[in-house]
Amino acid sequence: MSEPIRIAGVPEHFNLPWHLALQEGAFAERGIDLEWTDIPQGTGKMCDMLRTGSADMALLLTEGFVKAAAEGLDAVIVQEFVASPLHWGIHVAQNSRFREVGELASARAAISRYGSGSHLMAFVNAKNRGWDTGMLRFEVVDTLEGAVSALTAGEADYFMWERFTTQPLVDSGVFRRLGICPTPWPCFILVAGRAFAAENAGILNHILEVINTFTVEFKSIPSIDRTLALRYGQQLDDIRSWLSVTEWSQDQINIQVIENVVDTLFDLKLISNKPAASQLLR
Repeated sequence: MSEPIRIAGVPEHFNLPWHLALQEGAFAERGIDLEWTDIPQGTGKMCDMLRTGSADMALLLTEGFVKAAAEGLDAVIVQEFVASPLHWGIHVAQNSRFREVGELASARAAISRYGSGSHLMAFVNAKNRGWDTGMLRFEVVDTLEGAVSALTAGEADYFMWERFTTQPLVDSGVFRRLGICPTPWPCFILVAGRAFAAENAGILNHILEVINTFTVEFKSIPSIDRTLALRYGQQLDDIRSWLSVTEWSQDQINIQVIENVVDTLFDLKLISNKPAASQLLR
């Protein structure tokens, strides 16, 4: 294939295996020109990129992909990428009047965009706590930096984002974390446009062989905790905690997991139809 294969992902520590594989030329060794793009806006933006054909593949939040697929995104899950849940921190500004998560039932949630993880997980959190999801209000802030600005200026009240990514903001006193909301399913999946996946089955298999080699050995790389801490501006203890609760996958996601995500989003009225889980898997 002469054209580069364009893959997108968030600029977070989960995706370091891809960068290490690229730096070592592991894809190039197989004749694959893999072109990575960091997307700080997250899953909603990457779903748009798959929809418009500006990305061939993306590392997406499971729930964000299922919502996009229910709304017509023609793409398939190539493989589960991170098998463990994502731990969403529930954050307010340092000077916020809110002191407990229970006070946020009718507060304004900052979200990167509608259909993003920060949007969908606000509903999951509300359901978990018995809140009326009809009371949820949202302020679109685009990125983590946008959330900092919105919460600091009082334009939004709280923001849900991966708790280790936001740890430096908590440490520096920009955010206070009121609680944690884990996803009730594996958090990251590798997704490809359906036509791309069908036309490039062999190349996708090579890509999986490479990245799975890196993820299966990732935690045993010497001083990987120090590498992560330096690269992502984290404290060593936090990185070690994150590594202890994070598991990468080398297998396709279980169809029952996708059925659970579909049912959950439908019950929360976040999707109006239930796509067949079997049609969402490569």
